[in-house]
Amino acid sequence: MKIRIGNGYDIHKLVEGRDLILGGIKIPHHLGLLGHSDADALTHAIMDAMLGALSLGDIGHYFPPTDAKWAGANSLKLLEEVNQLIQSHGWQIGNIDSVIIAQRPKLKAHLKSMRDCLAEVLGIELDQVSIKATTNEKLDAVGREEGIAVYAVVLLTK
Repeated sequence: MKIRIGNGYDIHKLVEGRDLILGGIKIPHHLGLLGHSDADALTHAIMDAMLGALSLGDIGHYFPPTDAKWAGANSLKLLEEVNQLIQSHGWQIGNIDSVIIAQRPKLKAHLKSMRDCLAEVLGIELDQVSIKATTNEKLDAVGREEGIAVYAVVLLTK
């Protein structure tokens, strides 16, 4: 068996007038993430980790923010495309481990829904998707509730 590991990172600014979507789940909050697509930072970090594991670049290469085609795009659809790409290279997801850094809102009650959604879209088992949430202890822009950041690691197997 061959294995590859990739890591991903994404951060988006919190603003009024946008939905807060993480892992394909709309989270009730008075602020949402700003971005060209739906700004789902969790899904974006996972996609970058998947692409990075195979040295295939990053999501900006495949879905550039300068292309109007991707404006408001559902990140789960982009995730499906990235998953098809890695499968076309003969690889599959072994597991995903991720952490969302957000001062607010509290995300614990939504983690299972995010895991369910991502596992379904990727066609993998629930126990292959780990999502944790933490705060930044009120430090830096994330701690000041100016944004949400996500780190993800993906193991691919062949």
